[in-house]
Amino acid sequence: MGDVLTPDLFTPAADQLPSADPGDWPVAPGWQALVDGFFASPVGHGLLAFLRLRLAAGAVIFPPQPLRALALTPPEAVRVVILGQDPYHGRGQAEGLAFSVAPGVPLPPSLRNIFKELERDLGLPPPPFPVPGGSLVHWARQGVLLLNTCLTVEEGQPASHAGKGWDALTDAIIRQVSAGAEPVVFMLWGAHAQSKQALIDAARHLVLCANHPSPRSASRPPAPFMGCGHFSQARDRSKVSFATV
Repeated sequence: MGDVLTPDLFTPAADQLPSADPGDWPVAPGWQALVDGFFASPVGHGLLAFLRLRLAAGAVIFPPQPLRALALTPPEAVRVVILGQDPYHGRGQAEGLAFSVAPGVPLPPSLRNIFKELERDLGLPPPPFPVPGGSLVHWARQGVLLLNTCLTVEEGQPASHAGKGWDALTDAIIRQVSAGAEPVVFMLWGAHAQSKQALIDAARHLVLCANHPSPRSASRPPAPFMGCGHFSQARDRSKVSFATV
């Protein structure tokens, strides 16, 4: 009897984290020392141990490249920082950039409101669907660092990796940008993002605060996201166009 070929049930899909090896997560050279230092630290070791345990237990973790924002936007190119909280937890959504979803994925409500405000503020129409759809890769390549403060999540479990160590790395990234030679624009939407203000030198950088673009808060006082005008302020200061294609 010939060999029976069976599928490898443990091969992760392309849209999920395949391993807990930072060597598989490329970053731009300007971030490398910071990233290496983090993963060599006790906190970094603890985070990797946690990720390995969860993967061994069969957890589906997103995104496949947790450090993709650092690969697409080198520190010397950063002109705007948009802070998110943690990746989308639905299959096929997260692509390693805050608020961004993979091409062809239906727009999450927060991203839909971001595009509405972009059109109201700058007159830029929503990007064509399915490509790029809700993908903000073009922003990242213009110098917009789309940084979640927690960089992994488990399927269907929002904030499941909060408090596991990612904050130590992303806080260090914010500090590095704040200490950089050039002033940048920080766009802080919602209480979680605004909790990072102490890491930013507000005397050197433009810090823009508003409610989160989620439908639950986007239009509420005291600082509604809808109508905030952040994109025009950031464009005028940073010269980023915010074009999506």
